[in-house]
Amino acid sequence: MLDTSARLLKLLSLLQAHRDWSGPELATRLGVSTRTIRNDVERLRSLGYPVHATPGVAGGYRLGAGAALPPLLLDDEEAVAVAVGLGRAAGGGVVGIEETSVRALAKLEQVLPARLRRRVNTLNAYTVQILGPAPSVSPEVLTAIANAARDRERLRFGYTGHDGGRSARDVEPYRLVHRRGRWYLVGYDVERGGWRTFRVDRVSPRTPSGPRFTPRELPGDGDVAAYVEKGLNTAMWRHRATVLLHAPAERIRTLRTGVEVEPMDDATCLARLGGDDLEGMAVWIGFLGVDFEVLDSPELTEQVRLLAERYHRAVSRR
Repeated sequence: MLDTSARLLKLLSLLQAHRDWSGPELATRLGVSTRTIRNDVERLRSLGYPVHATPGVAGGYRLGAGAALPPLLLDDEEAVAVAVGLGRAAGGGVVGIEETSVRALAKLEQVLPARLRRRVNTLNAYTVQILGPAPSVSPEVLTAIANAARDRERLRFGYTGHDGGRSARDVEPYRLVHRRGRWYLVGYDVERGGWRTFRVDRVSPRTPSGPRFTPRELPGDGDVAAYVEKGLNTAMWRHRATVLLHAPAERIRTLRTGVEVEPMDDATCLARLGGDDLEGMAVWIGFLGVDFEVLDSPELTEQVRLLAERYHRAVSRR
């Protein structure tokens, strides 16, 4: 009986971790026969877990959605991650989810073992969350995108560009990335034939979703965070500029700014910047602490001049 119970828990954990499993795959993982897998699936169904089965060579088992939420199995690391994430969500960042996050966090903390509760409390006590002016995103949009990426289904959505224009997109979603208060979708744009990064607060998902797709390899080394960082420094922004920095490229790289720099010689390098706020861009360049020249943006050049005059007035009045 103990072996059967432990096997059921393991089977449930596998079904929750992956969308589709074949009978032989589950049998190999658990070290039992496919007949035992069929019996265990029936036991899970009797306990209220909606396990769907598809016959045939390409068939298998899938944990579906039921009328009520069955218990979830979380290991220690997952439980801590969920608790900390709920705490952050309770503080804002995703519109309309704050109160729900507080209720869910209260339920989770009630059943957390003492060792995990201490880890969660330590993380919450010694970390500070500062929310910026970034636009909020509804949880329904995030969920729709995440589900499409998980199920490998093409996502159809309306998208609002920098200029306010609307376009229809058909995208193979790859990952959701959260950066500096904003959510971004990385995916392959089918109609435009290339990888794109979309701001999620400008996305309006449409139903039904598209057909299933085979995942493509992300360009570069597969680091989605680095890919988004590189893209946001240029094409995602309303304003873009190339700046000549009077400092070696290695010096700028040690600052870990996330900006791509191109060495010119031993004493200078090029940086390609982007932003929605020209004044913020001008201030940010000043933070680098090096001499610079704006090469191709008259708007940014003017903003730098205005900022320089403001600083000059600040010291000349004394």
